[in-house]
Amino acid sequence: MALIGELGAGKTHLARAIAEGLGIADSRVVTSPTFVLVQEYAARLPIYHFDAYRLHNQAEFADLGVYEYFESGGVCLVEWADRVPDCLPAEHLRIALHIRGESSRRAEITAIGSAYERLVERGA
Repeated sequence: MALIGELGAGKTHLARAIAEGLGIADSRVVTSPTFVLVQEYAARLPIYHFDAYRLHNQAEFADLGVYEYFESGGVCLVEWADRVPDCLPAEHLRIALHIRGESSRRAEITAIGSAYERLVERGA
């Protein structure tokens, strides 16, 4: 999942909610991976949480081994995904968060690829 939005838009909060939905034991461990770049969490499916904010280019993101993570069968959450568009899988969900107020956000979900288009059409 490509998570996009300005600072404070709620990307990490959304990642925490996804982790809760996947049955993580303690969602408080889900924090912004800005300084470590990738965090792994055990849940019903493994969760790989990336942050591209501090990276200088897409090659640095690729050097994290992201392609192996993408093929691992886990759930990959990429914060600041708009900074590394060429590294994202051909098929993915793009979730853009827009600040509407102090405690209000609008999520725009875009399916990239036929598998995700079917998923979004079903309302899943």
